[in-house]
Amino acid sequence: MGAIKTAFILGAGLGLRLRPLTEKAPKPLLPVGGRPLITYAMDHLIQAGIERFVINTHHCPAVYQGAFPDWSYRDRPIIFRHEPILLDTGGGLKNIEDLIEQDEGIIVYNGDIISNINLGRLLEARDRLGGEACLALRSTGHLLNVELGADGAVCDIRDMLGRRGAHRCQFTGIYTVERRFLRRLVRDRIESVVLAFVRLLEREPRGVTGIILDEGCWSDIGSVQEYEKVKNKK
Repeated sequence: MGAIKTAFILGAGLGLRLRPLTEKAPKPLLPVGGRPLITYAMDHLIQAGIERFVINTHHCPAVYQGAFPDWSYRDRPIIFRHEPILLDTGGGLKNIEDLIEQDEGIIVYNGDIISNINLGRLLEARDRLGGEACLALRSTGHLLNVELGADGAVCDIRDMLGRRGAHRCQFTGIYTVERRFLRRLVRDRIESVVLAFVRLLEREPRGVTGIILDEGCWSDIGSVQEYEKVKNKK
C-alpha cells in the first residue's frame, strides 16, 4: 500500500453535548490552550507525515474559514467540504470520495479528540494487516464495543454480528480507509461508518483490521466537563 498523505478530519457535528458553548462555533474550533481544538489533531497528523487536510463542515461553516483564512495550516492545504444536510460519518466519507486519488488511502480523525497515540504504528498495521480499513483501538475505556481477533482482524462492532474476539476494545475515532472502501458507501445516505464496516465484515472477515494503541494519551471532548478539564492546556 502507498503512503498516506491525506487526512479527513470530521468537523461537521452539531456539538449538542457542549451547548451552549457550541451555539456559535463548531466543537472542533472551541479554544484549548489558546488555539482551536482541531489544531491538536492537525499537529498530530503532521507528525505522521500528512500533507493535506480535508475537513467537512455543517454547523457554522464560516467560523472555519475565519479560523483558517488562507485555507491552510502550517503550510498544509485545507479543503473544506460543506454538508448542507448532516451526513454522519459514513455519508461524510462518501461526500469526499471525489477528492481522493484512485489508489489513495486516507486517515480519518474525529475533530474533537486530543491524542498523542503512535500513528506510525497504525500506518504500519494498515500495511501489514491489509483490509479496507484499520482502526486505532484502546484496551480500556468507557465504551468497549469492538471485538478484535488475535490476528488483528476485527470480528465485530457493537455486537451486531454476535462474534467474539481475543480482545474487547474501545474505538478511538482514528482509522485508515482505502479508496475502494468508499465505493461501498452510498452517496447522500445519512449513515454511520460503523454500519458500513459491519456490512463489510459480513462479506470479508478480514475486511476491517485493528491495532491496540494503549501508549500515550487519548481524550474525547464529549461533554462540558471534559472540555473544562482540557481547555487551559498549555
